[in-house]
Amino acid sequence: MKKVGFFRSIHLKFVLIYVLLILVAMQIIGVYFVRKLETTLMTNYQESVKSRVDLLVYDIQEELIKERGKEDPTKEEAIKDILKDYKSQDISEIRVIDGGSFKILGTSISNQGIVGQRTTDLKIKRSIIFEEDEDVIQMDTKSGKRAWVLSTPIMHNGEAIGAVYLVAAIEDIFSQMKDINKILATGTAIALLFTAILGVLLAQTITRPISDMRKQALAMTRGNFSRKVKVYGYDEIGQLAITFNNLTKKLQEAQATTEGEKRKLSSVISYMTDGVISTDRKGRVILINEPAEQMLGVSRETILSQPLVSLLGLDENYTFEDLLQEKESIVLDYSTKSKPFILRANFSVIQKESGFVNGLIAVLYDITEQEKIDLERREFVANVSHELRTPLTTMRSYLEALAEGAWKDEEIAPNFLEITQTETERMIRLVNDLLQLSKMDSVDYHLSKEWVNFPVFFNLIIDRFELAKNQNVTFIREIPEDAVFVEIDEDKITQVLYNIISNAMKYSPEGGTITFRTKESEDRITISISDEGVGIPKDNLDKIFDRFYRVDKARTRKLGGTGLGLAIAKEMVNAHGGRIWAESVEGKGTTIHFTLPYDRSAEDDWS
Repeated sequence: MKKVGFFRSIHLKFVLIYVLLILVAMQIIGVYFVRKLETTLMTNYQESVKSRVDLLVYDIQEELIKERGKEDPTKEEAIKDILKDYKSQDISEIRVIDGGSFKILGTSISNQGIVGQRTTDLKIKRSIIFEEDEDVIQMDTKSGKRAWVLSTPIMHNGEAIGAVYLVAAIEDIFSQMKDINKILATGTAIALLFTAILGVLLAQTITRPISDMRKQALAMTRGNFSRKVKVYGYDEIGQLAITFNNLTKKLQEAQATTEGEKRKLSSVISYMTDGVISTDRKGRVILINEPAEQMLGVSRETILSQPLVSLLGLDENYTFEDLLQEKESIVLDYSTKSKPFILRANFSVIQKESGFVNGLIAVLYDITEQEKIDLERREFVANVSHELRTPLTTMRSYLEALAEGAWKDEEIAPNFLEITQTETERMIRLVNDLLQLSKMDSVDYHLSKEWVNFPVFFNLIIDRFELAKNQNVTFIREIPEDAVFVEIDEDKITQVLYNIISNAMKYSPEGGTITFRTKESEDRITISISDEGVGIPKDNLDKIFDRFYRVDKARTRKLGGTGLGLAIAKEMVNAHGGRIWAESVEGKGTTIHFTLPYDRSAEDDWS
């Protein structure tokens, strides 16, 4: 099991949830506090300014309704003097507007040029017309700061006779709120830091026993039941840890019992040379021994829980229920073109005392060699029977003819006797070849080896054929003159060369050539004999060393061959630790190569 990553651990999730809960709570509290504080500060400021505006409105009202003499100052001058007393740092401007003409009667700013002009401000007009206060927070175009604009009607006898227009700076309030927000954010960050630390400590108290139980569970999956989970307390998690330890103890006892039974069964199955496969009641593989794995070319990990019929390749012909009823063995042929492989499977049903089927056991036997031996025996008997029947049939026919009076004919009788003698010699050669192969197949077959200078030995054999040949065939020798000593059974290698050279002469055309070569390498010498005959088809090239195999059966039998010469040569070369093979081009000829072991250091001792 993979280790749980930090970002997926319950430890981190617990801390994150804890921190997020605190963060959400702090944000809700912060938003509510800031909004209430902002509202309170703004309300207090506006009420403070409004109380001053009410005093101003009273003073302006007195001046507007006052009857003036020649010596009294004008309304504009009187209003200007009053506005000087109400000028302060937080009030940017105060204007007094006449209610009838909407003319500006006075202003607190230094620019007195607007006095006497008609106002165009809609808030002022609405406050006079509707006889109620009009206020709004807007951006001051001159200072670029927020300001509170208030227009209050001046009432007399239930009518608006004018209005006081006031612009108060409130940027300080928002600056204070900004500072308060910074303080709140800093406090939130500090609170979250301490919350995270406390969350980590708190999470550890919860996740530590859970982590211990996870480690114990992983150890149990590996078969280790000796560990115990530490109990940190007697709360719900502590009770879970105690229960987990009790479960571990029970599992340890059950596992010990199971392991004992398993070892007994494993010992029996492991020492079996046959393949054994066991299934559950649904036909799924639950056990397989090593010989069965090797026979089927599978691994235990890949085939456990797989259907048995699929594993054995019986899906098309059998179901699991069919195998439960199968009394006879089933032959499984897994042979390929290059390699035969045949198994025999016997099946035994596993039943409980109640008769309930609990599974199936399949026992596999490798019968490849047995089948191969039976096939070779049948083929050998058939070939020998065929090879003996042909000359015997011929001899019987001619002998019957002679017995019926053909022996009296001086022209026919000698020919019949010659044919009978030829067929008899052919049978003798066949029996001798069979005896030779039988000796080589026996366990106690031994070679009588001695050191021989192979080029001299090879040339002597070629000389015998050259002196005895009765056809127009040229011998070409490409054999080095240097001495090459090899350890061989001289009689057996002589027979090998006689069989190969005889075949080359049989199939060589009139006027053809036979080439003899030897080639020396580090650990072997290679002997090659080439003819210019009809050649061998490519498909038949690997079969010419099989017993009784002939490329052209009619022609070979006509030339007196038994089909065992190259098979005997192969057995003898193999007995010497060499290798024999053929190369051929159809219509151009054939070359037979064989090798013999060669030890250069041993040759130096003979030199």
